[in-house]
Amino acid sequence: MPKPSNRELVAPGHTAFLLQEVQEGILGANSALPELADAAAETDVVKHCAQLAARARSVGVPVVHLTAVNLPGGFGLNQNSRLFAGARKAGALLAPGSPEVAPMAELGVDAGDVILPRYHGLNPMTGSPLDSLLRNEGITTVVVAGVSLNIAIPNMVFDAINRSYQVVVVEDAVAGTPVSYGRSVIEHTLRLVATIATTEQVLQWWASEEPEPGS
Repeated sequence: MPKPSNRELVAPGHTAFLLQEVQEGILGANSALPELADAAAETDVVKHCAQLAARARSVGVPVVHLTAVNLPGGFGLNQNSRLFAGARKAGALLAPGSPEVAPMAELGVDAGDVILPRYHGLNPMTGSPLDSLLRNEGITTVVVAGVSLNIAIPNMVFDAINRSYQVVVVEDAVAGTPVSYGRSVIEHTLRLVATIATTEQVLQWWASEEPEPGS
């Protein structure tokens, strides 16, 4: 079977755009993780995510906001990693319904978008019903953006690959800290398993799918 073109790889009908923790409490002005928020700002992650989300909606690619949320009283929170303890110490409350868990305002959440919270674990492929929901929609390719390249993005990419999805990582719509480390993760790890593309490339691949005026 010939390898599909990149345009075919991300074509509407079998592709979803996944936004990992592009939310106010993580990347906003009052982030509990300011170093990560600064790294994302340095590379214009939120701006690029907003551009991609708008184009995805225009061509019929589902936009899925994958948010990190803590249940009341910390019920069920992981206790088995320094990462979780550090986030709590930093004041990342992420309470249900709070401004912290809302997608970044710049994304302009549409009525057709899906907001899928994750209450535990390191990534939504195993920490939420994401995998089952995508399969029920016939999704075979996921376009990944968000944070962080330190842990959640690689973890999600690996889990998606292991579940037979095609994965596209948008290199200027993801971030880690320090920024140089994030770039190394893309170049020396993610490039080995996923298709790496820029925002501009993905926008071009989706461009021809835009409906004709008046259609």
